[in-house]
Amino acid sequence: MVTFELDKNAVLTDHEKQQLSEAAKRPIVYDEDSPPLTSEMEKAFIAARRAKPYRREPVTLYVSSATVTKAKSMGENYLTILGELLDKAVDEYTAS
Repeated sequence: MVTFELDKNAVLTDHEKQQLSEAAKRPIVYDEDSPPLTSEMEKAFIAARRAKPYRREPVTLYVSSATVTKAKSMGENYLTILGELLDKAVDEYTAS
Protein backbone atom coordinates (compact mmCIF):
# COMPACT_ATOMS: atom_id res chain seq x y z
CA MET A 1 0.00 0.00 0.00
CA VAL A 2 1.25 3.47 -0.85
CA THR A 3 0.44 6.31 1.51
CA PHE A 4 0.80 9.97 0.61
CA GLU A 5 0.05 12.84 2.91
CA LEU A 6 -0.89 16.21 1.49
CA ASP A 7 0.56 19.31 3.05
CA LYS A 8 -2.16 21.95 3.10
CA ASN A 9 0.52 24.65 3.29
CA ALA A 10 2.43 23.38 0.25
CA VAL A 11 2.78 25.76 -2.68
CA LEU A 12 2.71 24.39 -6.20
CA THR A 13 5.70 25.06 -8.39
CA ASP A 14 5.22 26.66 -11.80
CA HIS A 15 5.97 23.28 -13.38
CA GLU A 16 3.27 21.57 -11.26
CA LYS A 17 0.77 24.30 -12.17
CA GLN A 18 1.59 23.78 -15.83
CA GLN A 19 1.12 20.01 -15.49
CA LEU A 20 -2.30 20.52 -13.88
CA SER A 21 -3.33 22.96 -16.57
CA GLU A 22 -2.34 20.51 -19.30
CA ALA A 23 -4.08 17.61 -17.55
CA ALA A 24 -7.31 19.61 -17.30
CA LYS A 25 -7.35 19.94 -21.10
CA ARG A 26 -7.12 16.19 -21.69
CA PRO A 27 -10.27 14.16 -22.33
CA ILE A 28 -11.47 11.70 -19.70
CA VAL A 29 -10.65 8.15 -20.80
CA TYR A 30 -12.81 5.34 -19.43
CA ASP A 31 -11.87 1.66 -19.45
CA GLU A 32 -13.03 -1.61 -17.86
CA ASP A 33 -11.34 -0.67 -14.56
CA SER A 34 -12.77 2.83 -14.56
CA PRO A 35 -16.10 2.93 -16.41
CA PRO A 36 -18.35 5.97 -16.63
CA LEU A 37 -20.52 6.47 -13.57
CA THR A 38 -24.10 5.43 -14.31
CA SER A 39 -27.10 6.85 -12.47
CA GLU A 40 -27.55 3.43 -10.79
CA MET A 41 -23.94 3.51 -9.56
CA GLU A 42 -24.39 7.05 -8.29
CA LYS A 43 -27.54 6.02 -6.40
CA ALA A 44 -25.67 3.05 -4.90
CA PHE A 45 -22.84 5.32 -3.72
CA ILE A 46 -25.33 7.73 -2.16
CA ALA A 47 -27.20 4.87 -0.45
CA ALA A 48 -23.94 3.41 0.88
CA ARG A 49 -22.94 6.78 2.26
CA ARG A 50 -26.28 7.18 4.03
CA ALA A 51 -26.13 3.62 5.41
CA LYS A 52 -22.75 4.11 7.04
CA PRO A 53 -22.12 1.07 9.27
CA TYR A 54 -21.52 3.13 12.40
CA ARG A 55 -22.06 6.56 13.81
CA ARG A 56 -19.55 8.45 15.88
CA GLU A 57 -20.32 9.52 19.40
CA PRO A 58 -18.90 12.63 21.04
CA VAL A 59 -16.65 12.03 24.05
CA THR A 60 -14.54 14.22 26.30
CA LEU A 61 -10.96 13.13 26.91
CA TYR A 62 -8.13 14.80 28.76
CA VAL A 63 -4.77 14.44 27.02
CA SER A 64 -1.42 16.14 27.44
CA SER A 65 -0.76 19.47 25.78
CA ALA A 66 2.06 17.76 23.84
CA THR A 67 -0.49 15.34 22.35
CA VAL A 68 -2.79 18.20 21.39
CA THR A 69 0.10 20.06 19.75
CA LYS A 70 1.15 16.96 17.78
CA ALA A 71 -2.45 16.27 16.76
CA LYS A 72 -3.04 19.84 15.57
CA SER A 73 0.14 19.62 13.48
CA MET A 74 -1.58 16.84 11.48
CA GLY A 75 -3.98 19.32 9.93
CA GLU A 76 -7.34 20.90 10.52
CA ASN A 77 -9.01 17.46 10.56
CA TYR A 78 -6.91 16.42 13.56
CA LEU A 79 -9.99 15.45 15.60
CA THR A 80 -10.98 12.94 12.94
CA ILE A 81 -7.44 11.59 12.90
CA LEU A 82 -7.44 11.25 16.70
CA GLY A 83 -10.77 9.43 16.55
CA GLU A 84 -9.45 7.00 13.95
CA LEU A 85 -6.27 6.41 15.98
CA LEU A 86 -8.35 5.71 19.09
CA ASP A 87 -10.64 3.33 17.15
CA LYS A 88 -7.59 1.43 15.88
CA ALA A 89 -5.96 1.30 19.33
CA VAL A 90 -9.12 -0.05 20.93
CA ASP A 91 -9.56 -2.62 18.13
CA GLU A 92 -5.99 -3.85 18.57
CA TYR A 93 -5.94 -3.75 22.37
CA THR A 94 -6.06 -7.08 24.17
CA ALA A 95 -6.66 -7.01 27.90
CA SER A 96 -4.26 -9.13 29.89
